[in-house]
Amino acid sequence: MSLLSHLTQHDCFKSINFFQLPSDKYHKSQHFDYSNGVPMMVGNKKPGIGGQPLTGQKVKRKYFLYPISQRSDMPTKAAIDKQIQMDKFHKSQHFDYTNGIPMMVGSIKPGIGGEPLKGQKAKPKQSVYPKAQCNDLPSWVTFNKQALCFDAYFKEIVPYNQNELYRIRKCKIYFYLEDDTIQVVEPKSKNSGMKQGVFIHRQKIPLPPPNTEEFYNIYHFNINQEMELFARKFIITDCDPFTRNFFTKLGVRLNDPVDIPDDPYSKVRQQAEDRITSRRPYERLDTMKQFMDHDRQVLRFYCLWDDSKAMFGDPRELILHYFLADDTIEIHEVYPPNSGRDVLPKFLRRSKLPKNAPTQMRQPGEVTDRTLLNVLTSSNQATHYILDSLKTGAVHEECYKDCDLMLGREVNVWGRKVILTECDDFTKHHYRTKYGIEDFTPVQYKSPPVPKPARLVPPYNGFGSEEDSLSSCQGLLPKPPRKDFCKFMEKDRCGLDSNVMSFNAKMVTTDEVDKERVFVISFFLSDDTISVFEHPRKNSGVIGGKFLQRGRVKKPGQELFKSKLSEYFTPQDLYVGATLTLNNRDFLLVEANEYTLNYMEQHAEEFPKADLGRIFHKIRSYEEGRLSEMRNFLAEKDLTNSGYIGYETLRDKLISLDSELTEHEVLVLCRCFLEQEKPQLEVDLLLAVAQDFLMKKSFQEFLGLSKAFSLQDKKRTNVLSLKEMVTICKSCRLPLPEKLLNTLLDIFAEGDKVDYTAFLAGINWEDNRSTAVTPKDTLQFAVNWRYDEDGIPEKKVNYFSLLRHIFGTEQINPSA
Repeated sequence: MSLLSHLTQHDCFKSINFFQLPSDKYHKSQHFDYSNGVPMMVGNKKPGIGGQPLTGQKVKRKYFLYPISQRSDMPTKAAIDKQIQMDKFHKSQHFDYTNGIPMMVGSIKPGIGGEPLKGQKAKPKQSVYPKAQCNDLPSWVTFNKQALCFDAYFKEIVPYNQNELYRIRKCKIYFYLEDDTIQVVEPKSKNSGMKQGVFIHRQKIPLPPPNTEEFYNIYHFNINQEMELFARKFIITDCDPFTRNFFTKLGVRLNDPVDIPDDPYSKVRQQAEDRITSRRPYERLDTMKQFMDHDRQVLRFYCLWDDSKAMFGDPRELILHYFLADDTIEIHEVYPPNSGRDVLPKFLRRSKLPKNAPTQMRQPGEVTDRTLLNVLTSSNQATHYILDSLKTGAVHEECYKDCDLMLGREVNVWGRKVILTECDDFTKHHYRTKYGIEDFTPVQYKSPPVPKPARLVPPYNGFGSEEDSLSSCQGLLPKPPRKDFCKFMEKDRCGLDSNVMSFNAKMVTTDEVDKERVFVISFFLSDDTISVFEHPRKNSGVIGGKFLQRGRVKKPGQELFKSKLSEYFTPQDLYVGATLTLNNRDFLLVEANEYTLNYMEQHAEEFPKADLGRIFHKIRSYEEGRLSEMRNFLAEKDLTNSGYIGYETLRDKLISLDSELTEHEVLVLCRCFLEQEKPQLEVDLLLAVAQDFLMKKSFQEFLGLSKAFSLQDKKRTNVLSLKEMVTICKSCRLPLPEKLLNTLLDIFAEGDKVDYTAFLAGINWEDNRSTAVTPKDTLQFAVNWRYDEDGIPEKKVNYFSLLRHIFGTEQINPSA
């Protein structure tokens, strides 16, 4: 028998409920309490100890009687999946304080994560017609500056006015397609008394209640339809052709246009104006049209008034201005320097100039635009006047017009005879277009000007530079000579472009020691200065270094003390074969570096000695005997008819034919058709030298080099580009001279691709040991690539190509 069954048979354990043993809650509910001072039971529905129900107590259900799956407020599986996929959980601010009162301010804001609330509609952010039919551009790009135009009107009630009860106000409604905005404009009418123009500024207009949260779009518009814009009703009557065509493409059928009703008050005013008739003669003087057409248009004439007959008189120059806007004339006097006359602002103030002046002075009111007739005059009634259309007794005064002003004519300026001598370009254009006049020959009244005597410059006195001394003669305050700053900025050193021409020169002398001296003459293009440097040589007895400091050098044979500026050496004076005199010593330019030759050839328009066109022209101008001699010479030297001849051989022959070709011109000609062949080197010798270098440097990382090549070769073709091979070899620190490495890569290359497996097999001295090499072969590649005297390639000129450029294809063969 178990211990539990044994204990239950005992009397002291019969009252114990053993279902309470595993429970962990033993709290007791409060069943009794005081209510209004009276002790009573208040917890008859509360459970017993540990929350267990008492005897006979029923437990109320915590849920509804129907199953959970049938409840409508429980989230569905799709809603749960949507919440799981959400990545935004921000909450909008729906409640806030306004004027100290808590209220809801975010009724249109979305819910958690930006999701719309139940029953909430999202407003469109762009036009309902957002994209064009042929592209995917947004509406603000496709419909930029495009708007639909509608004709409309609205009725406005006029209170407290017995003459009119309402007004019909016409307007234009513009609908902008790019953002669904609307603008209402009322055209301005004359003497309306109302503030017209923009009636509603461009904006999105909401629909009338109860749809105030939505806005008007393109589908709300149609003809003969009423629209309510901000509680004002507009009736659309018509639209323009663009709007009609746009709606047709959308498939929207527009209604027929309707007429705008007449405005009663405007109709009454128009009838009153039509009934008004003039009871007296009326003459209209319209001067506004002439003013608007010719405002700021002035004819200018240069005039002469000969006042030499008067005492102390002389010819006077004048400028006459004729204003086309009102036919008035203004005259200014030209005062020459030191004329001794008082300067007046104007010779004649602006006014109409009569032709028959001077005349008797008129009384005030005698000259008028209109004449009046006295109709009634009595002591009892006022005096009445009317306009005289016949202008009885009017004084007619003839004034100058633009048709009266011609070159060579006289103008009467209040008794002074003024001759029109010349006019400006605008005046010529006016008379040419209006009157068809083409002859504008000026009147010559001045003697030809006396030529100014040349300013004599004193000769140079030897103090300072010539330019500085000349500036002291050109003004009281001498200024320093100006340098060519633009040339300096253009020809100054820029990166690797030095803009310095360098020549090797030798001294022209009979001294045996000076003949062997080698000089470097540098010409700086930025300021045309020259510097000379001598290479020092051991045991020569001559101290090398700077021979001539940088500066401008004058050409020889010029007078020292003269009025004109001296001539200096220019870049065109320096070329191979030229002789320069520097410090009374003659230098022969025997050689130029590669940069100088390339610069002169690239700027052949500045250097005639490097212009191939001039050189070809010189050779073509040879006599037929010289050309035949040159052909025979080429045939003798090229027995195999290969088309190539040695550079030195061709140079000597061209110089011996004619002395007109200089050394530099021959050099440029041969450089253009020069072809230099490198000597063929043995592959085994190159591989042996490479292995010797690697063996001495203890290079054994051939496996790592192979892995680097294989890693770069993603397509497994066993070939890599030349640039990739050089990069990998340098990154793996392959101890080979650069020129030797490039030569080996060229040997194993086919086009731009290199077979790296054959390259590795050739330089691997551990697996494929080559024969031993001599120190002389290794030293050949140690520092620089140098050929020995036997290996120097001979420079050859392709004279076939040379003859083709000079004489044409029919004379390529020299034996012909």
